[in-house]
Amino acid sequence: MKYTVLTLFPEITDAFFATSIMAKAIKRGIIEYNAINIRDFAFDKHKTCDDAPYGGGPGMLMLPEPLGRAIKAVLGEEFTQRTAGSKGTDTEGTEENKGEEGRRVIYLSPSGKPFNQELAKELAGEKELILICGRYEGIDQRIIDRYVDDEISVGDYVLSSGEVAALAVIDATYRLVDSVICSESLDEESFSGGLLEYPQFTRPEVFDTMKVPEVLLSGHHEQIRLWRLEKRVEKTLRLRPDLIQRGRELGLFNKEINGIIDRIIGEKDERNSGH
Repeated sequence: MKYTVLTLFPEITDAFFATSIMAKAIKRGIIEYNAINIRDFAFDKHKTCDDAPYGGGPGMLMLPEPLGRAIKAVLGEEFTQRTAGSKGTDTEGTEENKGEEGRRVIYLSPSGKPFNQELAKELAGEKELILICGRYEGIDQRIIDRYVDDEISVGDYVLSSGEVAALAVIDATYRLVDSVICSESLDEESFSGGLLEYPQFTRPEVFDTMKVPEVLLSGHHEQIRLWRLEKRVEKTLRLRPDLIQRGRELGLFNKEINGIIDRIIGEKDERNSGH
């Protein structure tokens, strides 16, 4: 998997790729990374990359010319370097300018489709993700229309930094690439099988008077499995009941899980009724 990040601040993403598991994945050749500084494609004296939006309104908008040239360079298209004071914009191009098979051009935007674990798995199967990091009021719509395959939102809130959103997508996807993380570590984590992850404990056995559940110390594998499964269901019902509803609608749960769901809901109903 290769990540190409188009940004005005490459130092933000550079730090992430130089640390922890990601750094090891790059060293092993599983992950590739390239940061493109959009300012390198602004050819006026001040390396200008923003201007006021047409139609008025507050804030500034990223200019299409520097960003467009940066994208063309990444996609392998030729572009003409303009000197300071030159006029005009690149207007030629078709849908073919967008990502080819195995390569996705993504613009991180609060207006995009919601990012979730399913989409993370889908993107992790690509050969390259080209991530456009917006700033200010965003980017010119013509860039989106010509080059972007997916607009993706990491949540229903607005960030000042597209880099932060890009790193969320990168972190969620690279760990799903084969051989980056042991596959067993991914099997029962949150959202796998439509449930959240069970509570985890480590040493010491007693911390601030709180003890590790006895079942986890028993060495009885089947009892531990059942306890963890019940805790996954219990936690999901408490924190994300929407996942339970969705899982049942899609038929994600087996008979054992559905039985646990029904029992926990029934016990809760009894307590609420006072019986």
